[in-house]
Amino acid sequence: MSWPTIFLDDGGVMNDNVVRAVQWRRLVGELLAPRLGGAREAWSEANRVVSERFFEPDAWRERLESYPELGELYRRYLLDWLAGMCELVGVTTPSEEDAVELAREVERFVTRRVRAAFPGAVDAIRALHAGSHALHTASGEMSSELEGYLSGMGVRELFGKLYGPDLVGVTKTGPEYYERVFADAGVRPSDSLVVDDSPAAAGWAREAGARTVLVLPAGTDGSPADLTIRSLAELPRMFARCGWIG
Repeated sequence: MSWPTIFLDDGGVMNDNVVRAVQWRRLVGELLAPRLGGAREAWSEANRVVSERFFEPDAWRERLESYPELGELYRRYLLDWLAGMCELVGVTTPSEEDAVELAREVERFVTRRVRAAFPGAVDAIRALHAGSHALHTASGEMSSELEGYLSGMGVRELFGKLYGPDLVGVTKTGPEYYERVFADAGVRPSDSLVVDDSPAAAGWAREAGARTVLVLPAGTDGSPADLTIRSLAELPRMFARCGWIG
């Protein structure tokens, strides 16, 4: 029986996006209020408004179409994110280069300080690693963000590559993302297991030839994945039943 290489999504699998968003708002205010002026509470609210605006599905799709080159997409996102918050807070936006660097600093500051792991997620990651499984991420987040989040969780050293769009040159919007991830990792799709909370992502991973596990909240039905679990904490037990944990 083969021992699959595991590719874990982050938000919705390892970390709770709702909890994380609340902490992001607080931490953004902690860093930017002393740096640029304005009240911490104003920065927190501005972060909420701008983030919700950016990640509205149609708006995000339009942004992806407007900036097909990943480097420019990420740069414009950082610029527009910081400028949008500055406008709402009522402070002057730094020059373009300074704004990009400051936005990256905010990312490093926040991602290492949030604590939003789902119950049992860290223990599950440690158990999978102890069971001789190679672990990587397969996320829509940039590798620099993943570096911060996993470092904050205390599990960065248990992972190999932190796959985000920047490492494979394509956004996580179709099977090509997974094809490039598996090729870069040097593993056969059939020896790969993708764990995600998105039915669409699970479907893309299956199209690319991987086995898939979908994390579905209690009471949710329907899945394009090979298996479903309610949380990452269940995965080691599932592996133990099929002989994949030593």
